[in-house]
Amino acid sequence: MQDLNALNIAIIDGDASAARAITKQALAEGMDPLELVQQYMVPAMNEVGRRFECSEYFVPELLLSARAMKSALELIRPGLAATDLPSAGRVVIGTVKGDLHDIGKNLVAAMLEGGGYDVIDLGVNVDPQRFVEAVKDKRPQVVALSALLTTTMPAMKATIDALEAAGVREQVKVLIGGAPVTQHYAEEIGADGYGETAANATRLVRSVLS
Repeated sequence: MQDLNALNIAIIDGDASAARAITKQALAEGMDPLELVQQYMVPAMNEVGRRFECSEYFVPELLLSARAMKSALELIRPGLAATDLPSAGRVVIGTVKGDLHDIGKNLVAAMLEGGGYDVIDLGVNVDPQRFVEAVKDKRPQVVALSALLTTTMPAMKATIDALEAAGVREQVKVLIGGAPVTQHYAEEIGADGYGETAANATRLVRSVLS
């Protein structure tokens, strides 16, 4: 049996090919998929988040680690689905209408997936009504809205208003984030929380669901 600490290191180092190869071999040897996630992969992404917040890592390193994590998760997901393991929670995420930026959103989605959450990524330029439909169809506990432009921030309020108008606002926690977004703006538009960084966003999701 191989040393699985190498999987942890591969994700921290952002080595997607190594992470995938180690995961593939571990599964072939009968390793429990859940154990791989909980003991090696999630701690790796937690460490990546810590390094990012301490300015030891920057966006390029964060993206590489997220890609390595996603590469390994692609092999593990079928095994997890077969275990009847409940997810930590379901999150619908998307960049709001008018905004085509997705790096921050993708980082948050990758880190949430690594934490055991079922993530439904609606992509970019997402109309408020699509968020409403996703809440009705997918029944998430959290809706996460991203914006990188000050000009698209009003779409966050429009989305919250649409959820309210559709009668589903009370079913979900709405979290917002992005470079121009602030805690004050979150309070102003009636969001339930604000994540300053990708690592902070995952802690915020855990907090609102606890």
